[in-house]
Amino acid sequence: MVARSGIAQTPATSATNPPTSSAAQSSSAKPSATKRRAAKPKPVHQASHAARVTRTHRIKQAFVASKELEPMAQQLATLRTPEAYAAVAAYAHRNTGEAAAAAYLALGHAYLLDKRFGDAQAALAQARRADGELADYADFLDAEASHEAGDDAVAEKILHGFTERYPDSIFDTQVPELEATVLLALGNRTGARQVLAAGAGTEAANRPGFELAEGQVELALGEQQAAEAAFKQLLLAHPLSAEAQTARAKLTELGAETLLTTADLRSLAEAFYNAGRYDLAAEQFRVLERVPGLDAETRNGFAVSEAACQLKLKQLTTAEARALPDTPDENGAHRLDLLMELARDRDDAADLKQMVGEMQSRFPKSPWLADALFSAGNMYMLKRDYPSAIEYYSELASRFPGDKSASAAHWRSGWLSYRMGLYPAAEKIFDEQIRLFPAATETVSALYWRGRLYETLDHNPALAAASYRTIVRAYQHFFYAQLARQRLAALGNTQAASEPQLDRIQPSPEPHLVDSFPEDSPHLAKARLLANAGLTEYIALEIKADPEFSTMSSLAEAQIYSSYGETFRAVRAAKRALPSAASASIQSIPLAYWRILFPEPWWNMIQAESAKNNLDPYLVASLIRQESEFDPTAISHANAYGLMQLLPSVGRTLAREEGIKHFQTFQLLDPNMNINLGTRYLRQMLDRFGGVEEYALAAYNAGDYRVAEWQAAGPYSGIDEFVESIPFTETREYVEAIRRNQETYRAIDDFARAHGAATASASH
Repeated sequence: MVARSGIAQTPATSATNPPTSSAAQSSSAKPSATKRRAAKPKPVHQASHAARVTRTHRIKQAFVASKELEPMAQQLATLRTPEAYAAVAAYAHRNTGEAAAAAYLALGHAYLLDKRFGDAQAALAQARRADGELADYADFLDAEASHEAGDDAVAEKILHGFTERYPDSIFDTQVPELEATVLLALGNRTGARQVLAAGAGTEAANRPGFELAEGQVELALGEQQAAEAAFKQLLLAHPLSAEAQTARAKLTELGAETLLTTADLRSLAEAFYNAGRYDLAAEQFRVLERVPGLDAETRNGFAVSEAACQLKLKQLTTAEARALPDTPDENGAHRLDLLMELARDRDDAADLKQMVGEMQSRFPKSPWLADALFSAGNMYMLKRDYPSAIEYYSELASRFPGDKSASAAHWRSGWLSYRMGLYPAAEKIFDEQIRLFPAATETVSALYWRGRLYETLDHNPALAAASYRTIVRAYQHFFYAQLARQRLAALGNTQAASEPQLDRIQPSPEPHLVDSFPEDSPHLAKARLLANAGLTEYIALEIKADPEFSTMSSLAEAQIYSSYGETFRAVRAAKRALPSAASASIQSIPLAYWRILFPEPWWNMIQAESAKNNLDPYLVASLIRQESEFDPTAISHANAYGLMQLLPSVGRTLAREEGIKHFQTFQLLDPNMNINLGTRYLRQMLDRFGGVEEYALAAYNAGDYRVAEWQAAGPYSGIDEFVESIPFTETREYVEAIRRNQETYRAIDDFARAHGAATASASH
């Protein structure tokens, strides 16, 4: 079943047309020669330590030999301009050995991306002649290029025996499907089947390309039922893949779409919906509505689900939603939820209230009512009708305590009570939040504001200190941890009270991390060599291929990206490795990780422009990290450009102010220009809002006119109250994240200086 975010939860079976499983449906067909088995892990070909050391040494020598190629190869992989091709070709011609091989590989890879298959063949053939440390890359890419160029005999010659030549290559899982496709093109259907049979039960067999090749081979052999089963398996197992589209077309071509049961089609529709492919999901639900023999409830469910897709596409009208069957089941509840959302879209509070009221009376236990209550609460909160918002939020939290939105709704009812001055009610809700949802993201806010009420309302500084210390302990780098430290400082020597309830709240477990790499890892050495050849997309796969790599893989990957300036890729890799870094102490994680998570590229420029505009350079770096993760080429869906995400119109205005003539939008992708103009813009936001960073950051994200509106909705007892009152979740989290980043940057540098001083002292 899909989540109730938009698709009706229809019954799993139909009384008149019971769907069968894919396995049951396929059982009548002749089994494929490569029948699916549980995938066996790829055999680990573990060389001796001496052999690993020797091979790693050779790869490192190749890395040194080709290091000067790296900036040219990276530029070619990114831009693929005539000038970039010419630069790498010139390097290849004037070098020999591994350096030349890496350059020809870079050329072949780029030509392959540009679909210039003949040129790719020629370049990769040159790379293969060196038989160097990237020979498996040259072979596999050459085989791909040869197949695409129609030279399948050449491709087969390269692929035959590939896994024996390169037993630890990352391409070993892709070779069976490519070789089977090549053999099929050569008319060798039996050979193609044998290749796939050899890969059955391995990791290769779970790839959509393998399953597509399997179906195509069976079809070529005249085994139509087996082919249909393979195509169906692919479609259901990998519905979002390009291969699945081909498989669907093949089933249609074979007149075999009837093999797809109602359950299969529903599974596809739900997969499309959950992936945000609402157009494809709507089309699939329309097909389901026309399936003969369905009971009324199931058919109505498909109709409502199709309407939910149209709502997401902003194409559903109120008339169409009202025309849906008004039934006394979950489909009827979903119909009312759609009507409620349409009422909210047109700001029709009366109709919204009527729809929610009808759901409360007719469907009091429906999960669609939970969605409607949360949406209604959000609408009234934005309209600043806090009593109505509290009413809906409170009902959701009490009626559906296990709902995905229960914690957020419960917290918001407490916060809005606080904003209205209903402090005893707010205290009660904050206490419940801490008790009922100790691990929820909203609970850190409840802890802080409960502490404030302990101070101001209850005059109990000991319990206030206990709340603040809990935040500092469990959420060290959160926005509220900074505020909690300030409150603890204001409380002076107050002894925190003992509170068992707060002891349950602990920071996330810290992973075991080390910051050194084994010297005999050929895969890590090879990943670094790949960067020299511009084959960035294979770096992570190469590192993960090393059987000894686990805890260090993300750091190794990130450091390689950083080595050639791909800071944003490094940040993302480190974030994946350390999703809970915001709750960890600086001392608990090796400094190398912090330097990747909070990098300082263009630091001299950031410092200079910050000084010119009287800004904290850590604030600027934190804003860049939040806006673009230091990707100078970033262009947002809102058409904002570069490191500090400036709109072209803003860039033009700022350029005039800076006296820059003939400014063009593409210049915003230049890091120095972007930092120059972006720091000026941030200074202007600060000046507009009296130097208060939180106001300026909110304006940077949401616009100064909105900040003026939010200020007018006060009064606020302090900037902390303003930040928590920002009604846009994205903007509130943006402000909190930048302030958190700012302090984290400073803490990392302080720790690094202290650590360096301690190390220097110990060495004397």
